[in-house]
Amino acid sequence: MGVRVAVLASGSRGNAAVVASAETTILVDAGISCRETFKRLRAAGEEPEKLDAILISHEHSDHVAGLEVLARKLKAPVFMTEMTRSAWRREQRARGGETELARWEPFPAGATFHIGDIAVTAFTTPHDAADPVGFTFRIEGVKVGLVTDLGYVPSSVRQHLKGCDVLLMESNHDLEMLRTGPYPWSVKQRVMSRVGHLSNDALAEFFAGDYDGSAAFLVLAHLSEQNNHPEIARGAAEQALGPRRNLLLNRVLLARQDAGMEPIRL
Repeated sequence: MGVRVAVLASGSRGNAAVVASAETTILVDAGISCRETFKRLRAAGEEPEKLDAILISHEHSDHVAGLEVLARKLKAPVFMTEMTRSAWRREQRARGGETELARWEPFPAGATFHIGDIAVTAFTTPHDAADPVGFTFRIEGVKVGLVTDLGYVPSSVRQHLKGCDVLLMESNHDLEMLRTGPYPWSVKQRVMSRVGHLSNDALAEFFAGDYDGSAAFLVLAHLSEQNNHPEIARGAAEQALGPRRNLLLNRVLLARQDAGMEPIRL
């Protein structure tokens, strides 16, 4: 089946994606229910029972809400850092949930490790979680980058994202919509902070500057339903890409909250 990347859900109400080779299938984050995850996996042409691993970026509920049930039902190993696991367990205890994972595989931020034939590199991201990470995946000569939930794009993250054939990045909010929107001021400050979420403008700055233009597919992810609009996010990204946009044709894609995205196949 080759290399596949499928975003099942992306946004503040839940995040999940699939990265797969011909031999290995990884679920990245588990922020929607088990039932909905199975439904969207099948719609993307994947068999839930054949998932080889669940990989978690950080412990916030929109990335782990379905983890307890999924891990129990699939009996798949769950890869997360030790600090993320500890934070997840505290949240589970607070709401009376199961705090143990039958198969936990720890990794440190900064490490490269293998899940089947996929090489995974985890790198630290600036976000207000215990030990948040982004990922790159090397699969059959293809490099996939996946990074959401970061307040800005530090040089370390920029280096990890060089040479990606598929790049999924956060384009969370339009600054003016956020400033004038319904959120309490304390929440607005958190979102706009250097450990909050990436704005359309901040992502555009990355695309116009250090981005190397290597990706055949760019996916804009984690769009706020209250503080962004898909075409505003797409327009900011395409303007920043400038002439490089023509090389991508129509491959600046938008991940959705309410439905899975058409899988990318390479």
